[in-house]
Amino acid sequence: MSGADPSHRHTVDGLFRAHYRWLCTFMRRHLADAASVEDIAAETFAQLLEAPSLTAIREARALLTTIAQRLLYQRWRRAALERQYRQQIDIDFAPSPEDLVQLAQTFDRLDRSLHRLPAKVRSTFLLARIDGLTYPQIAAELGISQRSVSVYMARSQALCDRHSANQFLEEKRSA
Repeated sequence: MSGADPSHRHTVDGLFRAHYRWLCTFMRRHLADAASVEDIAAETFAQLLEAPSLTAIREARALLTTIAQRLLYQRWRRAALERQYRQQIDIDFAPSPEDLVQLAQTFDRLDRSLHRLPAKVRSTFLLARIDGLTYPQIAAELGISQRSVSVYMARSQALCDRHSANQFLEEKRSA
């Protein structure tokens, strides 16, 4: 882990001291919630700690902006996934606080599972399920064949199916 190297930590500390406030101000253009702004800024610097090397940084603000925007985009995609999931389930009652906690835990597990997939498989799944792209559109977007899109979708769907089956079994055991 790069964070164990004292010079690496010192570099990140210097970047944090020099750019944290600027990054928060920049992120406020995209997020109204101060806590979310601080979460993304903190995660940005946490990722820098995990970076293999920081010696080649020429434009620190450009790097910080790129990381923060990627984190923001992931947050938006996750929110879209949650909205889509909520629209697909037919709830005839107001969910209890326990139901909401369980739903949040389900999203967390699904999100962690998706992040275990290779980047192209995960991107294929998100482009299909969140952005609503067709297989030919996904193939063009990612520069892969339609066959690869089909294989990647089958792989990600199998993960989702396993996740659903495991959740069902957990619910039955706890009932």
